[in-house]
Amino acid sequence: MTSSLETLLRHPRLWRARDARQRDPGAIATGFDALDERLPGGGWPAQGLIELLTARAGSGELSLLLPAMLRLTSGAEVWMAMVAPPHEPYAPALSAAGIDVERLLVVRAGATPDDIPWALEQIVRSGACRIVLGWMGEAVPPTLRRLQLAAEQTGTLAVLTRDARFRVEPSPAVARLLLAPAREGLEVHLLKSRGGREGRVTIAL
Repeated sequence: MTSSLETLLRHPRLWRARDARQRDPGAIATGFDALDERLPGGGWPAQGLIELLTARAGSGELSLLLPAMLRLTSGAEVWMAMVAPPHEPYAPALSAAGIDVERLLVVRAGATPDDIPWALEQIVRSGACRIVLGWMGEAVPPTLRRLQLAAEQTGTLAVLTRDARFRVEPSPAVARLLLAPAREGLEVHLLKSRGGREGRVTIAL
């Protein structure tokens, strides 16, 4: 095997079909076995942009991400950020769930729509936070591409929650999931994932 081919095969943006059958030791378990089985590597990617699409912000995305938030911020001096959350984060509940709220940065919505993508990109590009959660409306493709690239370059997991109507738009995100409330908890429809298995699962929250 030539050195150039070896270099190509090691590139983090390259996916090979066999990867879908193997558990990636770097993958972040979601905390929900049925979802892990559909995601490539057996969990959330260690880095990159994920899109969560929902009809109403604040309808389960934080509960879905909580196990990953705990895993990613369990070490000392590890920070996380929330940008423009739809509701004020309730610190006592987060603390009771195991989140170190002393290492949680909350950036509120700015005066103009451009403030949110700007803040997201700056935080992700800084590499200061292991996981960054953002809530945003419309986004032009270059904005999403910059977020994806910055997340890969800095080893950050960036999770962007947007309205379900944007599901028809193309996205450079490594994974896109459509969320909907269900009687048993939350219905998760995997729309896109590099090497994952598309389909729906219902998880109890």
